[in-house]
Amino acid sequence: MRIEFVPADAQAGANAALAVLAYEAAALSPEAKAVNEATGGALARAVAGGRFTGAKGQTLDLIAPAGLEAARVLLVGVDGQGAVEPETIEIAAGHAFQALKASGVTELVLKLGGDAETAARAAFGVKLAAYRFDKYRTTEKAEKKPSVGVVKIAAADPAKAQKAFAGLEAVADAVLFSRDLVSEPANVLYPEEFATRVKGLEKLGLEVEVLGEAEMAKLGMGSLLGVGQGSRRESQLVVIKWLGAADKSAQPVAFVGKGVTFDTGGISIKPADGMEDMKWDMGGAAAVAGVMHALAGRKAKVNAIGILGLVENMPDGNAQRPGDVVTSMSGQTIEVINTDAEGRLVLADALWYCQDRFKPKFMIDLATLTGAIIISLGHDLGGLFSNNDGLSEKLLAAGKAEREPLWRMPMPAAYEKQIESPIADMKNIGGRPAGSITAALFLQKFVNGLPWAHLDIASVAWKKPSTDPTVPDGAVGFGVRLLNRLVADAYEG
Repeated sequence: MRIEFVPADAQAGANAALAVLAYEAAALSPEAKAVNEATGGALARAVAGGRFTGAKGQTLDLIAPAGLEAARVLLVGVDGQGAVEPETIEIAAGHAFQALKASGVTELVLKLGGDAETAARAAFGVKLAAYRFDKYRTTEKAEKKPSVGVVKIAAADPAKAQKAFAGLEAVADAVLFSRDLVSEPANVLYPEEFATRVKGLEKLGLEVEVLGEAEMAKLGMGSLLGVGQGSRRESQLVVIKWLGAADKSAQPVAFVGKGVTFDTGGISIKPADGMEDMKWDMGGAAAVAGVMHALAGRKAKVNAIGILGLVENMPDGNAQRPGDVVTSMSGQTIEVINTDAEGRLVLADALWYCQDRFKPKFMIDLATLTGAIIISLGHDLGGLFSNNDGLSEKLLAAGKAEREPLWRMPMPAAYEKQIESPIADMKNIGGRPAGSITAALFLQKFVNGLPWAHLDIASVAWKKPSTDPTVPDGAVGFGVRLLNRLVADAYEG
């Protein structure tokens, strides 16, 4: 799909749809009033004859309105009295695209406000909304496919709008890259292939280093390597560097992602029902790869490190057993009670390696870590655990700004008793009570006192069904926008 910025007076052609806004009580925007006048009041009559109120996300579709060449006119509600926030425009553009994408029109013209920022946010919303992972669909009927191939966004100064869109487009490209990774089946995207795709991001200016099993063994990463020992796919540790600060030696920020490309549960095997969804157990690593893509794409003025722990958790004759004891890179020993609590074992070594080698300002890990976080927070909030109030506050603010909300969870030290082991320094699971909390307490043992936050995104990495028009059903890319905003607001300069 192609996105173009066009003059504010551009008209929609015969095989195009025109989208305009309505506010509270169905009050028409200036662009909608012009359409109403051109159609002899048809828009106002349609509003009066139905239940359209201008509520956020509500749409009203007029087919072949007299007085216009356009095939359709879509009225999109945004609430408010006329002063519309950029993120509201983003959502409205997403609703417009979703309402018309399969209508048969080939072109969509958005007249949602003429200033450059508004036009740029509309383009951002459309680009995210238009995402579709269809590379393996070979027999899909034409009428099932989106018909809209061009979206034109009206702006008072199209060149200025295009310039304003550049940074947002870099972020959108990164979100789509992350969604692609999560959407791929596990027979296609295994650890080495994941690493290869990230290596391809060097074209953006990133530096990518890949450590194999032999190198990780020399570093003592027994915790991470134990998870993948039942798979014929080699585990990988991917190191991504972006040196965008004026001082290339300045202390970096760091992001660490869990990348279990498929999780059977290992010997503690999962039930068959729904196991196919475990291809997205690498959503944390996909988000970290995505945020590094975004920082490089928009040339962020920051030094940043991304670490991806990539494994496949499979049961075979060489697989890790419940009751095994592994030694992490930190030297701490772990009794493996449940091989399906594997993500924390991967992150244990990835976090230690990150802080030991790079000495960052902070570390933030992202992981589809626990089903317990879904029970706690449902599917609209990610779980935030942290040892640092300042970092937590910045993350909460960034999440709110980007519509990727987090909820801070407690980390009571008394709960550490649940992960005490009788034969090792700790065990990898503490039972059903407070499962997300004990997982976070486990991870905290590997951050070495550094400011750190753990984002449990099992609740938000995959939407089915989605209620956000900019997030089609499936992979969300959750975390890319959030962490990009965190860096932009607090750590660039």
